[in-house]
Amino acid sequence: MIFRKGELFNGPGGFALGASLARVEANGELYTVQHQWSNDYCDSACDTYTANICPDKPESVHRGDVRKLDLTSFEDIDAFIYGFPCNDFSVVGEKKGFDGNYGPLYTYGIRVLEHYRPKWFIAENVGGLQSANEGAAFIKILSDMTAAGYRLTPHLYNFADYGVPQNRQRILIVGFRNDLNMEFKVPAPTHGPGRDHPYKTAYEAITSPPIAEDADNHHMPVHTERVKKFLSYIPEGQNAWSQEIPEELRLNVKNVKMSQIYRRLDRNSPSYTVTGSGGGGTHMYHWSENRALTSRERARLQTFPDNFVFHGTKEKVRQQIGMAVPPDGAKAIIEAVLKTYAGVQYKSIKAKWDIDHLLKQTSMELVTL
Repeated sequence: MIFRKGELFNGPGGFALGASLARVEANGELYTVQHQWSNDYCDSACDTYTANICPDKPESVHRGDVRKLDLTSFEDIDAFIYGFPCNDFSVVGEKKGFDGNYGPLYTYGIRVLEHYRPKWFIAENVGGLQSANEGAAFIKILSDMTAAGYRLTPHLYNFADYGVPQNRQRILIVGFRNDLNMEFKVPAPTHGPGRDHPYKTAYEAITSPPIAEDADNHHMPVHTERVKKFLSYIPEGQNAWSQEIPEELRLNVKNVKMSQIYRRLDRNSPSYTVTGSGGGGTHMYHWSENRALTSRERARLQTFPDNFVFHGTKEKVRQQIGMAVPPDGAKAIIEAVLKTYAGVQYKSIKAKWDIDHLLKQTSMELVTL
């Protein structure tokens, strides 16, 4: 069975690549996911998505502001994925929630659910969503998805637990259409202490196999001598606030000590979270070499293969890589979705949130939104 997939806010195609790799054989049938259509407002992301996901069907990638699209004019779909913009829910931003420009954009996914009635969907956002608008935004979103006719399983995932060489926490909401009488179970983590596999390390991701010198998106960063000297004093796994940095080289910043500023990777652990924006000192730094990572190295930490080429300026490429869902993590979750549909049992854990309990909290909170 092939599930035809629609996607909003497609980014460079991390979720789409993971979906294309997902395979489940059961009941004498092969269950897969196939790209049908997608949308994003960023031209560079659309160029990347088209080149890597659907080069033979460029017209299926609808470019532009989702608020200006006729969402009822696309082809029919059986599955839907959308990582609605997280800028207003992220702990890195101002956390404006529904009061920002991006917070309300999740409603366009609700419109897709109501019009196309896909069998299942996955929505993705940052962990900060759970506390936006003092928690009311999360409940409102879940309430609207439930009202659209879906049984939900929301959970806070760390993709490192599923073989991604990066500590990256994201909320995924998986929903099955009510009439299917199916309930998604959170797949049990496969990586980490006491599990089937150890965590995949940053060193393993970046060096095995070695990245070819002429690989796409692998331009070495250029630093001033002062920055290189500054980095030389930072031990592996530590950051700009290391006590080993000489006084004359330390940053002249008061009352701010963000942990990711000039932070080196720890080669024996998954990396910290790859981000898509930020000023000096936020580009992620090699465990021993006195430099920032290349875009290709950051893409490795996100589990993109080296033949997945990102299009656009250096900053647009960084943005795409940092905002993407790791394909290997997406594949693990989508295969659990396919097993659920096929009736295949798999190891699972209890979801972080009980949907019925959460929705009982709606009466007071929603009035204030």
